[in-house]
Amino acid sequence: TVWDMKLSSSSSSGSGLNSQSEEGEKKKCLNSELWHACAGPLVSLPQIGSRVVYFPQGHSEQIAASTNKEVVDLTILSYPGLRPQLICQLHNVTMHADVETDEVYAQMTLQPLTPQEQKDMCPLPAVLGNLRQQPTNYFCKTLTASDTSTHGGFSVPRRAAEKVFPPLDYTQSPPVQELIAKDLHGNEWKFRHIFRGQPKRHLLTTGWSVFVTAKKLVAGDSIIFIWSENNQLLLGIRRASRPQPVMPSSLLSSDSMHIGLLAAAAHADATNSPFTIFYNPRASPSEFVIPLSRYVKAVYHTRVSVGMRFRMHFKNEESSVCRFMGTITGISDLDPVRWPNSRWRSVKVGWDESTAGGYRQLRVSLWEIEPLTAYPMYTCPFSLRTKRPWSSGFPSI
Repeated sequence: TVWDMKLSSSSSSGSGLNSQSEEGEKKKCLNSELWHACAGPLVSLPQIGSRVVYFPQGHSEQIAASTNKEVVDLTILSYPGLRPQLICQLHNVTMHADVETDEVYAQMTLQPLTPQEQKDMCPLPAVLGNLRQQPTNYFCKTLTASDTSTHGGFSVPRRAAEKVFPPLDYTQSPPVQELIAKDLHGNEWKFRHIFRGQPKRHLLTTGWSVFVTAKKLVAGDSIIFIWSENNQLLLGIRRASRPQPVMPSSLLSSDSMHIGLLAAAAHADATNSPFTIFYNPRASPSEFVIPLSRYVKAVYHTRVSVGMRFRMHFKNEESSVCRFMGTITGISDLDPVRWPNSRWRSVKVGWDESTAGGYRQLRVSLWEIEPLTAYPMYTCPFSLRTKRPWSSGFPSI
């Protein structure tokens, strides 16, 4: 896809950084509330200026997922000298949205810390985890066939309309108003909001079919309306998961993109120089840039063992969060040949509910789960070196 080619070209060389930055400066800043609503309820970007941990393995998973390739070829070994997790300073985060599809993604500029900077990091930062940036006054609805019909309108749940839209004048017959909503690109869309029918319901009529056609919406896509902190009505899209077209081998293969991102990360780590990555929350199976404090808390201050019960949060298409329970069945390297002593998906799990099988992940990372029986580990000072052997049940320090 175009997005993946952009990812590869900017990750494999430094030439894409300046052009992307200049492009970002020319664009108007995207609304953070709307961006995060489109990204999903569990997504929150790390704070600019904070320290984070970057996982090349997770980055390659994003490429594999977006190119319909389950795993990257095993013939590609890990890049010489590239560690499985890099502790970095986050210099910049820019939120983007694809002009054609409204797909949201983030551009991050990372700089690996020097060994001396890593030694000076104790004690643990006071703030653990990243701040939630999801909107509070919004609703999300998965479109039905009638919602996307050019002859009909958009049926809005009554509670959602009363919560997010400006109040109607119910003394009118019928109550009606004009709504103006802005999308991620700052474009304004006008809709006629009316309360009518038997039984009466909230509908968006005039203007809705124009929006559906322009955005090429189909049943299964989700629409998001937000009443922002600035008292503006915002409008976002979350596309249904669709099979990605297979990229011709004559263009950029997932293998070449994988090599490119490894080369960029290895060069940055060796020279302590900044490098740029792109994170697509809708395409990536898991976050591969996480706050350092969240990583340290999970790896060094929580003891886990085989047989321990845990819970984990998931998102559904209606933008709500649910939790599934499971049991830890093993702790080991995901890929001991290419990525020894890596923390990425080092926990094997078994799920209780059959519905959790839709997640299709038999391995998770320590910072993604919440152990139900956690024994705090009091370690001071701690070392952040990651090339340590695994011990019985939990990483040694």
